[in-house]
Amino acid sequence: MITAILTIAGLATLFGLILGYSAIRFRVEGDPIADQIDALLPQTQCGQCGFAGCRPYAEAMATGEAEINRCPPGGEATMIALAELLGRDPVALEDEAAAEKPKSVAYIVEDECIGCTLCIQACPVDAIMGAAKQMHTVITDECTGCELCLPPCPVECIHMQPLGATPQTWKWPYPADTVTEAGHG
Repeated sequence: MITAILTIAGLATLFGLILGYSAIRFRVEGDPIADQIDALLPQTQCGQCGFAGCRPYAEAMATGEAEINRCPPGGEATMIALAELLGRDPVALEDEAAAEKPKSVAYIVEDECIGCTLCIQACPVDAIMGAAKQMHTVITDECTGCELCLPPCPVECIHMQPLGATPQTWKWPYPADTVTEAGHG
């Protein structure tokens, strides 16, 4: 009888140690779905979706609190990728005006810039460089095209310039909507 009790106690201790080790070793730090959603988002951190950045928006989508159509910088391609990942139906983008705009970056007309620094404060990715009472310039490789620098500029010297196609950014255009099934002419 004592050997049975000791055997059960030994097994309970062994299984407890295995469970404790597993809880530490194989613990998931975050929501894996939110991580996958966040990887699909453009990481502009612009807040145009109504959230403080891409990660909070991804977490809201993972819990079903937000729709998949609220990311203007990501556009329709990101919305379709999110729909496929989450098993949802694609929906029209919430901001149609932003959806139709080509990808662009901010450009500051340096002769008109008064150096107020309001654009620097508004830029969520620190793509604008300059100092107080000095002209500013945009680091085009860092600019996400979120347009958050436009409203605070008191002299309206910031303009959006569409990005030209380069061999690295060019994409084959989608075929027209008149696709016919094979054999149904």
